[in-house]
Amino acid sequence: MTSKKMNKFELILGAAVKVFAETGFHGSQVSKIAREAGVADGTIYLYFKNKEDILVSLFRERLGELVGKFEASARDSETADEALRKICELHYTELENNPDLAYVTQIELRQSSLELRKAIGQTVKPYIQLIENVLVQGMEEGTFRQGLDVKLTRLLIFGAMDEVVTSWLIAGRKYSLAAQIDNTVSFFLRALKP
Repeated sequence: MTSKKMNKFELILGAAVKVFAETGFHGSQVSKIAREAGVADGTIYLYFKNKEDILVSLFRERLGELVGKFEASARDSETADEALRKICELHYTELENNPDLAYVTQIELRQSSLELRKAIGQTVKPYIQLIENVLVQGMEEGTFRQGLDVKLTRLLIFGAMDEVVTSWLIAGRKYSLAAQIDNTVSFFLRALKP
């Protein structure tokens, strides 16, 4: 994509996050996204097939960016403990700093059709795999218990962080999500240590 096209693509995705967060995916209209982005309705269709495609692209792009940050922080970590902490820090701080994205990823995903959830689920897989890699690293280092069921444990870790973010949103964001990092990581490490 050319720089100009990429700019419009990003502009539309940014508008979609805001509109989906304000009115919900099902209550949103492509025309409202276009208005928010400052483009003509027809311009949307130059980049996306339909509203569902916008949502899937949004997850692919925004979660792809987050996964890139998660991978970089895990790579820069010396131990699995540190990598797990950095993943949790990023998860909470990135979503706290972007509540519209948090709302769309936490609430709207659960209200989408099964087909749409499956398509979006593909974008989450690299993140789940990263958590699994950190668990394996910890077992290899001897800092995590041997014989962990890494497939189950990675889902428990992801699910726990996911639920903390969802509860924060439902509570009206009345407290700091980042303030939950220490207790979350402490809980995980107690479960993972030999």
